Amino acid sequence: MPGPSYLAFDLGASSCRAVLGELRNGVMHLRDVHRFETPILDRQGHLAWDLAALEAETRAAFELAVADSPGLRSLSFDSWAVDYVPAGAGGEPLRDPFCYRDGRTEGVMNRAFATVPADEIFAETGIQFLPFNTLWQAIADVRDGTGPGALHLSMADWFNHRFGGEPVFERSMASATQMLSARTGLWAGFLARFGIDAARWPRVVPSGTVIGSVPWRPAVRVVAGCSHDTAAAVAAVPASGDAPWAFVSSGTWSLLGAELSAPDLSDEARDAGFTNEAGLDGTTRFLRNLTGLWTLQECVREWNEAGTPVAWPDLVRAAEASGPAEGTIDLEHPRFTPRGGMQARLETAIRDAGLPLPTTRGALARLVLESIADSYRRALLSLDRLTGRRSEVLHLVGGGSRNALLCRLAADACGIPVIAGPEEASALGNLLVQARTMGDLPEGASVRETAAVSSALVRYEPTRRS
Repeated sequence: MPGPSYLAFDLGASSCRAVLGELRNGVMHLRDVHRFETPILDRQGHLAWDLAALEAETRAAFELAVADSPGLRSLSFDSWAVDYVPAGAGGEPLRDPFCYRDGRTEGVMNRAFATVPADEIFAETGIQFLPFNTLWQAIADVRDGTGPGALHLSMADWFNHRFGGEPVFERSMASATQMLSARTGLWAGFLARFGIDAARWPRVVPSGTVIGSVPWRPAVRVVAGCSHDTAAAVAAVPASGDAPWAFVSSGTWSLLGAELSAPDLSDEARDAGFTNEAGLDGTTRFLRNLTGLWTLQECVREWNEAGTPVAWPDLVRAAEASGPAEGTIDLEHPRFTPRGGMQARLETAIRDAGLPLPTTRGALARLVLESIADSYRRALLSLDRLTGRRSEVLHLVGGGSRNALLCRLAADACGIPVIAGPEEASALGNLLVQARTMGDLPEGASVRETAAVSSALVRYEPTRRS
């Protein structure tokens, strides 16, 4: 007999997926309904997300899901953070949302500190200073008049609204804007000093809030689950026991951190580049944003567009065959943030590090993967120092968990076991939060425990211990 089913829309900066989840005997079974590349527009020198194309794809996916599972209970969207849709009084989008890699926020953050000092912003929000954060985008809107709007919604919250939900900002997503007070859970008071009207940003709701029903399918509830994809992924980390653990959500970005009971708003956390984002059930995701697989994804895109394509699995196999790299580079350098010219950027960084240039794509990929693993090592050392504990295992979730080479390199670099999986952590976390919200999880079972029994996990032991 089929169990209750739910639909997760997991919107990523590179690709999007609609995933059906069916809960049977305490296990969430996932199956893809639809996948598509995230449509991006490059118009007049600006990068923006193609909102109409995204809506068309997600509406089509919803109809496929209903046809596949007529008893669908609920749906929920999760997405990357920081970007948002400004809407008019009638609810219509005023423009396509700018992409966080668009150059319009260049220099905004540093100039803004003359109005509100950095230490005051961090002490209120606890969020890492990244030049594309929502705060700096909103200041750029005020400066340029590019969509002050009557209402602003994150990408995930916008689509929850378009499918019938109340226009709200879910807390895990709101916390990542650098505009929400970590102390009060309300929009920060300093926003007015930047000319930002907090009344134009909707109320914040807890993760796992039913916010409406789909108008043309009223039996399907709309849930504001964990709108931030990393929050959804961390909810699905299959950790157990009392041993201290850390996580890394690995994809276009890598986000490495630990789950805490309260934010760390100290100067030490700020100076180390850590951020405090809201997690499920009042927890704090204390983490660092790291570059992740972005540089390699960009190289693959450029090679494909140049007519010399390479498949991702072939590139990873070539990286494995190339043997150890002769060194690593700092992938957190700002030079790797923009889109375009990525191979040239990597080669410049390799020269600057005094390393020989790789002679094959496989060797370049190996150097990048080793550099990602080294960024994990450095971030983990900082995490353990700030939390005053020693992490004993690293849970690597998301798309990067499919990359056995990266997992082995991470275990060796960090000197602790790496547990890889679930691969679709954001989608699984999204689905499990929906199931709990709808009252369908088995009695006494937590989201995390259900994630563990619903996932195929692989353990990688380090060849040397730290």
